[in-house]
Amino acid sequence: MINTAIEIHDLTVSYNRKPVLWGVDCDIPSGVLTAIIGPNGAGKSTLMKAMLGLIPSASGFTHYNGKTINEVRSKVSYMPQRESVDWDFPITVEQVVMMGRNQSIGILKRPRQSDHHLVSGALEQVGLESFAKRQISELSGGQQQRVFLARALVQDAEIFLMDEPFAGVDTATEEMILDTLKSMKSSGKTLVVIHHDLLSVSKHFDYALLLNLRKIAFGKTNEVLNDSILRETYGGKLSILSEVGQLLAMQQRNTRKG
Repeated sequence: MINTAIEIHDLTVSYNRKPVLWGVDCDIPSGVLTAIIGPNGAGKSTLMKAMLGLIPSASGFTHYNGKTINEVRSKVSYMPQRESVDWDFPITVEQVVMMGRNQSIGILKRPRQSDHHLVSGALEQVGLESFAKRQISELSGGQQQRVFLARALVQDAEIFLMDEPFAGVDTATEEMILDTLKSMKSSGKTLVVIHHDLLSVSKHFDYALLLNLRKIAFGKTNEVLNDSILRETYGGKLSILSEVGQLLAMQQRNTRKG
């Protein structure tokens, strides 16, 4: 029996009384890597923010292991888009990552030795241990994403929601993020990631939610990333659709051979 980590039911979001996201339903299993994909303006970030209660919903709900976000907020980690942060704010890399420990440390309390150890370990994991005292304004876009990921790693969370962690990063950072996500999944974490690269999703993600103002499809990537569903999602405008189809066909042939 598959355990459900995240239940999204009839989630609808409206701006100025105009619905921008219609009745999204899906059950995301525990311990899997799930991608939210769709064209620009499809409502991907809106969905994630509504799931977290950061924007109001017109209808529906999201439950995490059967509970509301307010009941389990300390167990749910959110990594927003890099553009949503003021990277000129005078704060060091180490201090940003330590923010991920705030729930555990408590208000107005100083970090413990164990907190510093966790922060150092996370920075080492993302390859930024030598940048700990650096001001965040001095970092490249890829390094900023690594800082965000390190902050998520130090949280004592079970479910991670990430809004475009691969945006604007170099190949080395993309590979590092993928390796980290797979490692987190192996340790039993549930991860939901907004992503644009269909080939990457087909190769590395277990499940996919295809969105275009409403749910087009949800399921295992090898079942829902097919030509007809992709064309319904993107309007048939992407030349990459045929490449994705060819890749999936090749993967299925290799699986049968194995």
